[in-house]
Amino acid sequence: MATRSRRPAPQPRRILVLHGPNLNLVGKREPAVYGNETLADIEARLGELADELGVKVETFQSNSEGALVDRIQSARGQMDGILINPAAYTHTSIALRDALLATDLPVVEVHLSNVHHREEFRNRSLIAPVAAGQILGFGGESYLLGLRALVALLRKPLSNRR
Repeated sequence: MATRSRRPAPQPRRILVLHGPNLNLVGKREPAVYGNETLADIEARLGELADELGVKVETFQSNSEGALVDRIQSARGQMDGILINPAAYTHTSIALRDALLATDLPVVEVHLSNVHHREEFRNRSLIAPVAAGQILGFGGESYLLGLRALVALLRKPLSNRR
């Protein structure tokens, strides 16, 4: 009887979800801008959607730019893509931008609020030029839309991802 070699089942895609400074206060801080949903609520919804999409998500929040840079760098070779809400670092952090670029991973940028309807200084993103796209203004739903977009991007051949 001939034996067939079995290919191992493909591993699910791994997505790193990063939350920048002050996002630990979502649900308590400026609910008129950011909504009442907490970060834990958003992460629970992301976990449910990840299960539905057949991917794994790992979340990380820090108020420290250096900790976020370290986590981004450690994603190289370990993760398949990055979903990031850089929060205030969106407008100021060349270090985050360079770290994302160095991972050579697809990136989707998300924001709870529509930054273009807010203060003028929020209109410029240093992250956008290294991201496949941005989703903003939908509250916690921005993360879910971003995860869907990132997973769709990862399912495309490498040559069609940008």
